[in-house]
Amino acid sequence: MIDKLSWVAVLPDVVLLVMACVIALVDLGVKTPMRDFTYRLTLLTLAVVAYLHLDFASGGVTVYGFGNMVVSDVMGSWLKFFSTIAVMVTLIYARPYAAARDMLGGGELFTLTIFALLGMSVMISGNNLLVIYLGLELLTLSSYALVALRRDNGVASEAAMKYFVLGALASGFLLYGISMLYGATGSLDITAVSNAVATGKIRHEVLIFGSVFVVAGLAFKLGAAPFHMWVPDVYQGAPTAITLMIGGAPKLAAFAITMRLLVEGLLPLAFDWQQMLVVLSVASLFLGNLAAIAQTNIKRMLAFSTISQMGFVLLGLLSGVVNGDAVTLTANAYSSAMFYVVTYVLTTLAAFGVLLLLSHDGFECEEVADLAGLNQHSPLYAAIMGVCLLSLAGIPPMVGFYAKLGVLQALVATGQSFHIALAVFAVMMSLVGAFYYLRVIKVMYFDKPVVSDFVGIANAPFEVRAVLTVNGALVLILGLVPGGLLALCANAVRQMLGT
Repeated sequence: MIDKLSWVAVLPDVVLLVMACVIALVDLGVKTPMRDFTYRLTLLTLAVVAYLHLDFASGGVTVYGFGNMVVSDVMGSWLKFFSTIAVMVTLIYARPYAAARDMLGGGELFTLTIFALLGMSVMISGNNLLVIYLGLELLTLSSYALVALRRDNGVASEAAMKYFVLGALASGFLLYGISMLYGATGSLDITAVSNAVATGKIRHEVLIFGSVFVVAGLAFKLGAAPFHMWVPDVYQGAPTAITLMIGGAPKLAAFAITMRLLVEGLLPLAFDWQQMLVVLSVASLFLGNLAAIAQTNIKRMLAFSTISQMGFVLLGLLSGVVNGDAVTLTANAYSSAMFYVVTYVLTTLAAFGVLLLLSHDGFECEEVADLAGLNQHSPLYAAIMGVCLLSLAGIPPMVGFYAKLGVLQALVATGQSFHIALAVFAVMMSLVGAFYYLRVIKVMYFDKPVVSDFVGIANAPFEVRAVLTVNGALVLILGLVPGGLLALCANAVRQMLGT
């Protein structure tokens, strides 16, 4: 018999599932082109779910449910909260864009988005290898459909096909790695897997073989090189609203399952998977920053930027454990990675929000040249985009500076010369990356406009402009006073490690 605690652990997810079905049925009777009622009901649902996650996170209690298959802890609740807010903001930005391109015709945008968020929630709260995989598949299948939502667009259909094929390959990697771990340990429970590995009685070669495939699958979901092939093509080919949907909140879920699988499940093998993360992080920083320099399409440029940003996240993850033993600053290392992911998603929302604002019926703001002269027409949105780009470049006082600084401090704190060399390499790659970010700022402020008029700004609903302004302001404000968010991430990770 299922106890009450099990239902408490999954209450927000149950609300999401029920409301996804309700919204799909209700939308059948909605006739307005903008899907007003469906839109408001979706935002109300997400607001309630966000409140539930906030309440659970504030409680500070860890609850296991359904035979330890799911866990509701502080880290998971905060990541779910941020994911829900990110999806809300994405829908606010996306609705005018989607309506102008006939993407709201059947309300699938809202239903598929909720199912994608449900997949993220299952991933974040999964304490079982199979549960995590099921959540991952729910997210990815919803994402494939979202990318192909604009049925009459050949480029979007091509991007969806590439995403589907490569995504299936990555899911196969992850599932094969999970099957190896299950075969070696005899359990799908993450805690049981960790205990079995810690005994040292299982053949090391089998565990390493499984770990390699698990890390490969995780690297694909994070968009880390050399498993990055899908990122530039999907970012560029998908409608900009969907690009934001797959490039924002899912990164929080990908970080969560990386923590669940590697830190909670395979910590005794840390010395081995740490070396894999070193290769992934160095390749991501090098390839992401160098390839971004050559891009003229801003969505493709931000895609390569994402690859390099994930390299920093991996640096934070690999600095938490040294030589297989947890060091005193382990929690700070993992919390620096969590802080990085959260602030990256916040910045990405605002950057793509500006691109969606500037796009209008018959015009896609996709090229760097499309931003030329933006400051002359709208100093506010040029400033918001500038703040986001400076934050991604890691220039103070933007929040991205403190995110990078936290990761670099975690690397240096290990005291190992190799990790210090990694920190120096990361700084050098950040200097390379600053070039293409500053180039866009130069285009916005000093180049003559290519488009005759930025009509997207004038036609944007008030709620879009208001949320985008707040979003951009937070990138700056959290850079000036990052202490609260840093403490939140540190407390969440310590609580997770303690249980």
